[in-house]
Amino acid sequence: MTTTATRVRRVPRGFGRLLATETRLFARDRGSVFFALAFPALVLIGVGLVIPGMDTVITEPGPLQGYQTIVVMLPAVLATAMATPALTTLPVTLATYREQGILTRLSTTPMPPAGVLAVHLLIGVVAFVVAAAVAVALAAVVFGVPAPASLLVTVLGLVLGAVAIFAVGLVVASRAGKGSTAQALGMLLYFPMLFFAGLWTPRPIMPDGVAAVAAWTPLGAASQAIEEGWFTTEVPWQQLAVLVLYAIVGLLLARRLFHWR
Repeated sequence: MTTTATRVRRVPRGFGRLLATETRLFARDRGSVFFALAFPALVLIGVGLVIPGMDTVITEPGPLQGYQTIVVMLPAVLATAMATPALTTLPVTLATYREQGILTRLSTTPMPPAGVLAVHLLIGVVAFVVAAAVAVALAAVVFGVPAPASLLVTVLGLVLGAVAIFAVGLVVASRAGKGSTAQALGMLLYFPMLFFAGLWTPRPIMPDGVAAVAAWTPLGAASQAIEEGWFTTEVPWQQLAVLVLYAIVGLLLARRLFHWR
């Protein structure tokens, strides 16, 4: 009973109401819903059907032998699906709240900064998980994407990767004073992250040195962890540890740097 009561007290008063309100606002914003839920599936299906060579079967010996090229692109596309709302939508939303004085009004309530950050982290990660499930289901039907070789490692890569990259987005959101500033900072991080995730140079053809550097970036580590889980039974300990580190440090830093005005 004591433990349960302590846990209840750790949840800020009004957290549920703020979560419900932000969820409704998210659902009403068609742009946010599109990028968070439909964008991954559209990118995956579009790349697979439009770009020449995506149906080419890999013949080189290795864990990817026998798969179509579009199947090999799946981890990079899922990593992109994490980064798009985390670095382009979330920081702009919170910075605009600050610019319009919404956070100033919220500061007069018992809700602490950690509660505000937790609400947006929760909405973003849950939306991504739903989007990833939709994209994978469609890819399985259209391209015959196989089931993950290790479901546990794949799920860990997806969830830890989402928390880590959203934590990076929250750091930007905690300091940016205007929506335009948040957008510029987010884009500054977004495109290099996509490169390290392998969106333009998939890991099988990525130079070893670049792949080694990518493994220490949040999106590169997420893409590699998902790939290992999907196509092998190996456990990518380094990539998973990197994601945990980015998640913890990012969330602590966001909480530390957050300001209402």
